[in-house]
Amino acid sequence: MARQQPVTRQHPTALQHPVVGDRSEPRGRTDRTGRAAGRVRGFNSTSTAEKVVRYLLLLLVLLLTVGPFLWELSTSLKAPTEDIFTRTPSFLPRKPTLGNYAEAVRAVPVWTYAANSLVVAAITVGGNVVGATLAGFALARLRFGGARLILGIFLATLVLPGEVTIVSQYVTVRSLGLADTLLGVALPGAIGMLNVLLMRTAFRAVPGEMDDAAIVDGANVWQRLIHIGLPNVRGMLSVIVIFAFIGAWDDFLWPLIVLTDPDKYTLTVGIQYLNGTFSANPRVIAAGTMIAFLPIVVVFAALQRFFFRGVEEGAIKG
Repeated sequence: MARQQPVTRQHPTALQHPVVGDRSEPRGRTDRTGRAAGRVRGFNSTSTAEKVVRYLLLLLVLLLTVGPFLWELSTSLKAPTEDIFTRTPSFLPRKPTLGNYAEAVRAVPVWTYAANSLVVAAITVGGNVVGATLAGFALARLRFGGARLILGIFLATLVLPGEVTIVSQYVTVRSLGLADTLLGVALPGAIGMLNVLLMRTAFRAVPGEMDDAAIVDGANVWQRLIHIGLPNVRGMLSVIVIFAFIGAWDDFLWPLIVLTDPDKYTLTVGIQYLNGTFSANPRVIAAGTMIAFLPIVVVFAALQRFFFRGVEEGAIKG
């Protein structure tokens, strides 16, 4: 009887790992992964020439946006003896002075016009914060008939420029008896359709499980809005506040159409008196422009932390 040869058992791992030089599938996957990783690293890396081009473009954008503001500030600080119409004007004033600001305040009632602008801005901001919040929450969290139709109407209004509806707006304001009033100036911008859509996007970014848990606990719609919705959209609210304030403060055409009493003029309309028929001092006009620009800087500086948070949330979650 022949003697049987002992059976040699290979370890299971020997069948799973190929030897060197074997062109099996696992080795192929490793190679493809490595090549993919190399492509990703090459895509993310930036050469020196690309960085230089980026910084040059950023510098160009900075000059186009901030340059006129700095030039206006420099003009407002120049003395009357300094010529600003020379062929090579100097950017820095030789003898800085604040006399142009005092002259602007003496020429027109700046503080009265600024108070009128603040009233208009307060009504506009309050209307947008309350109205856009309620409308955005309803479109994002509540289920009712015609929600898509209302959303489509909101989107359709964004297509029309303001100049198309300005005549109908004036007829409506005059029929309500609000012509030549600050309320009539603030009423058309009290609720912006763009702000409603921004708030809808912010409320939709809040996880729905939080609303479901609140409903299980017995919370009604107002409690869900106050305790769940608003704490999660504070960043977007600050964005709306800044946009509404800047839009109401800088508006010129609509207050010029509605208001006829000079005592009710807003600052942007009243500051035109600095450019008189017989005398027009560009230094004083620049000073008045800087006075009108100062409240915007204050509001943005106070809300910039929440503003950038709201922009970041809208870019990531929207």
